[in-house]
Parts: sequence; C-alpha cells; structure tokens
Amino acid sequence: MTNENPQHIAIILDGNRRFAKRLVLEPWKGHEYGRDKVRKMLNYAKELGIKELTFYALSCENIKSRPKNELEFLYKLFRETFKEIGKEELVKNQIKIRFIGNLNLLPEDLKQQCIKLEEQTKNYKGYTVNLAIAYGGKQEITEAVRKILRNKISSEQITEEIIENNLYMKDQPDLIIRTGGEKRTSNFLSWQSAYSEWFFLDKFWPEFEKEDLINCIEEFKQRKRRFGA
Repeated sequence: MTNENPQHIAIILDGNRRFAKRLVLEPWKGHEYGRDKVRKMLNYAKELGIKELTFYALSCENIKSRPKNELEFLYKLFRETFKEIGKEELVKNQIKIRFIGNLNLLPEDLKQQCIKLEEQTKNYKGYTVNLAIAYGGKQEITEAVRKILRNKISSEQITEEIIENNLYMKDQPDLIIRTGGEKRTSNFLSWQSAYSEWFFLDKFWPEFEKEDLINCIEEFKQRKRRFGA
C-alpha cells in the first residue's frame, strides 16, 4: 500500500554558503542562489499538486552566531524579495504567506514588512507558504508554554491540542527534506515533525531540482508510515 501524494512539504535550505564558496564567491552570496531556488520550488509544488510548503530560512541560532555583514545581507535579501512578490500573482494563485518564528528578533522595518504581507494574504486558500525566520523548535515550544501560563490554563486542562494551538504553526509536514549533506534536524519543527518522513540529500540547496523533489515524493509514497504504531 502506497501513501498519497504529500500535501505539506518542509525544507531545510542548507548548503547556500558552501555552494557560493565552490563558485569562489563570498559565502553569503549563496543566499541569492538559494532565494531563486525557493521561487522555482513554488512552481514545482504547484505543478505537482503540493498545497503547503514550509521553508527554514533563518534560525534563532543563526541570528546569534552569523557574522553581522552576512545577517545584513540576508535582511536586505528578505526586504527585496518581500517587496518584489507580485500581488497579482499572490491573488491569482491564492497564496497565503505565513511567518513562523520570533519576528521581534528582526529589524523593526523587516518585522513590519512580514506582518503586512501576512495580513494581506491571510484569507487566501489556494496554497500556503510558511517562512521560518528567526525560528527555533525549542524556542517555539517554550513560547507556547508561556502563552498557556499567561492564559491561566491549569495543568489538568493542558492537552496536545492546546499546545498545538499555541505554537507558531499547528500544521504538520508529511515529509521534510534537508539538503546540504548534513543528517540532523537542527531544531526545526520539533513538535510538528513527530511523524514526518525525513529525507537527507547531499546536494546543496541551490542545486536542488524538480527531479529531486519528484524522487523524494516517490520514495515517500513507498514508505510505511506508522504514526507510533
């Protein structure tokens, strides 16, 4: 028995900097190639009938540890990309944009840009794109606990559903792809990935092609999903 086509795919966009080094460029220039590949991925998903994508674009740890000039480059890239996103295309394809992460860690203008884009697309129901920016799985669960405590919910009342309702994102990916050759989860969707199928690819993210996505989907369909059984 094969699985149905996955409806929600999450991706850890790893390998941008190493890809740039291979081209003898400044490491952070690889993020431009990575951004362009995300745009192509949206087209791949549409062609293959995938309704929801989640991209791990910037972690809380990245913000703490990456060089300042690289972070500024990334922030500039985000600003430009969010500004360039065509409203006509979003409306035509009914693409809902959601940001998951602690946006308070971002520069104020970028934070407001994220909030505005999310508000503009919140009622679209065709496709959903979740952008994990200033994100960490442990941090997400910690913040969910804080929200529950602020709402004065007693320990006896706490259920998995209540925790999920207080996360940045309740949706659970069917499969998660990590490019770049590393085989670890890196604090990504710690709660939501409990029963996701993981795929680790050696290719750097800018090298990822439609055929790679198809191969992951075909293997996913052959796996036996147990959901704890």
